[in-house]
Amino acid sequence: MNSQNRSASGNSQQTSVEQAAQEQSSTHVTHVREDVAMAGRCANVHLPTGRTCTLPVRHPGSCNFVGPQDAEDVAVH
Repeated sequence: MNSQNRSASGNSQQTSVEQAAQEQSSTHVTHVREDVAMAGRCANVHLPTGRTCTLPVRHPGSCNFVGPQDAEDVAVH
């Protein structure tokens, strides 16, 4: 169900389920290890493996996931 809306300038703007899904995906909940995050690390958790990213918070590029023991080593105790 795509609908087209015309703006005042005459350009069409697509409003669709697809667009809504893209907007929602930018607000999705990520899974983060709080103890690792408190150490200033990314702390995103890869759910299928349970591995955690220990790169600095807001790092560029992809996460580098490490095993639980390595993540524990950088966690704040």
